[in-house]
Amino acid sequence: MTHEQAVYLELLARGAATEAYDRPALLARASGAGPEELARLEQAKQLALRVRAELEGRRRREAELSALFETANDLAGLRDLDDVLRAIVQRARSLLGTEVAYLSLNDPARGDTYMRVTEGSVSARFQQLRLGMGEGLGGLVAQTARPYVTDDYFHDARFQHTEPIDGAVGDEGLVAILGVPLTLGSQVIGVLFAADRRARVFEREQVALLGSFAAHAAVAIDTANLLAETRSALAELERANDIIREHNGVIERASEVHDRLTELVLRGGGVHDVAAAVSEVLGGTVEFTEEPPGPGRIAEGHATRAGDDWIAAVSAGGESFGALVLRDSPDLDPVDLRTLERAALVTSLLLLARRSAGEAEQRVRGDLLDDLLDAPDRDRRLLRERAARLRTDSDAPHVVLAARIDRAGAGAEPDPGGRESADRQRLRSAASHLAATRHGLASARDGGTVLLLPLGPGESAAELARQTARHLGGALREPVTVGASAPLTAPLAHPDRVAPAYEEARRCLDALRLLHRQGEGAAAEDLGFLGLLLADTRDIEGFVDRTIGQVVAYDRRRGTDLVRTMEAYFACGMSPARTKDDLHVHVNTVAQRIERIGRLLGPDWQTPARALEIQLALRLHALAEAVIR
Repeated sequence: MTHEQAVYLELLARGAATEAYDRPALLARASGAGPEELARLEQAKQLALRVRAELEGRRRREAELSALFETANDLAGLRDLDDVLRAIVQRARSLLGTEVAYLSLNDPARGDTYMRVTEGSVSARFQQLRLGMGEGLGGLVAQTARPYVTDDYFHDARFQHTEPIDGAVGDEGLVAILGVPLTLGSQVIGVLFAADRRARVFEREQVALLGSFAAHAAVAIDTANLLAETRSALAELERANDIIREHNGVIERASEVHDRLTELVLRGGGVHDVAAAVSEVLGGTVEFTEEPPGPGRIAEGHATRAGDDWIAAVSAGGESFGALVLRDSPDLDPVDLRTLERAALVTSLLLLARRSAGEAEQRVRGDLLDDLLDAPDRDRRLLRERAARLRTDSDAPHVVLAARIDRAGAGAEPDPGGRESADRQRLRSAASHLAATRHGLASARDGGTVLLLPLGPGESAAELARQTARHLGGALREPVTVGASAPLTAPLAHPDRVAPAYEEARRCLDALRLLHRQGEGAAAEDLGFLGLLLADTRDIEGFVDRTIGQVVAYDRRRGTDLVRTMEAYFACGMSPARTKDDLHVHVNTVAQRIERIGRLLGPDWQTPARALEIQLALRLHALAEAVIR
């Protein structure tokens, strides 16, 4: 071994930096070494540098293989598809050290690929992007099943640039992008991306590393899908087994049905309670319908087959109240058939008994509420006495609610059979029953019903409206929309406030229908900025606090500038790249602030409906701050 070789072996052994390999030649030249010696030193240096590069490459490959092994091990432990996808994107971002990583999945039905999971992304438009096959970098990867990389996407003519794709990429501020296919056999199921918001050259080793990771990821996705299908199949088998066990117990349960129906009647159960009990006994779905069976189809006291259904008339003394219908049960044994007929008889007796009591109750409660709405100048002492007889608390806070049935096609002309009138009667009966159980009042008015109900402890007007919509909709088996007024304090002491509250409730009801929210219940406070227009009181401060109060409070506590960031973000068309120019900060700062805002306001704060309310709240907040200053 020559002296020169020994010098460079010593440098390799201690892992010296690259610049240290120039020192032996410099020292030799300074000591007057001849050309031959200097040539030998240069040859030994080049050989040593090649050995050093090879060692560095092997160490890097060992680190990458170790990371791939850890990643495969982590993915193997996950079972839920969403967890698998999030882990894939997070690990890809970590392995390549990029600012953003994301994953798209192919949609065979639509023939495109859509964004499924992102990590480090802040643009709502980018997160909802869909790419046609062959469009942009991702669409080209999905179409060709080959990896593509660019250090400057917008100036790379290899890709088919479209306005939606370029606009979304521009909003995110991405420059360098690497995409590799997720493949199962010859099928491409998606694309895995790593990207930076600055120019960057992805080395060949990095492309290969992400490709290897994508292969593990595709297997993990396939495994998660197979597990989900297996769990679904097991669940189906369990349900089938439950049906078999229930069918085997029908005969034993049928012997108990008469006792159960009697118990329901004695404890004040309703028609639908009877139907639910019979459903459980017969192992099917029993419904009560007020539609009278066709003439000659059903004999009183007997059940008749109609296709796959069984129908038992609910009638008494020649008067038809409707029918009990057992759905999708083509075969009934004699025990089940007799059970359905007995249930129809009990239902008819229950309806007869409740009709007389209900009519009297409706008249009394309806008359009192009509007087509050139409004649508020009545003697208040007499009003309170009448309310006391109905067990209504005159001093409790109450809410006025306007309710209306809203089935598909509502608003059409009533049919000749008087369906509209029957619907109003059913709604009035259900509302009167609810008012009686809650010690309130109810009356028919304006094609629907009006209710005056007390608020429970800690209950809001909006919560009461939603509960009322669910209760009435469940009782009628129809969607019922309910609008609520603001709470009234002691309405019987101030009857002149009831009529204006009813008008507010009606405005809220009409707004729900215009917003296509039929079947829901709400008060003005539920309708965002629209509630400011509907309510008798303009609670601007409350609207601002409900909409952006958490962000305002965060700025005040931490001395941050999130409110200003939101204003600039919306003013710049929700583009982080343009927002950073307006605020004179780095795009990563904008991304961090937007991520913080999302944690405070919720992940849907950039959706069109939420964004509109937030922008209005920002304007109102700015006006209020200007007035204070």
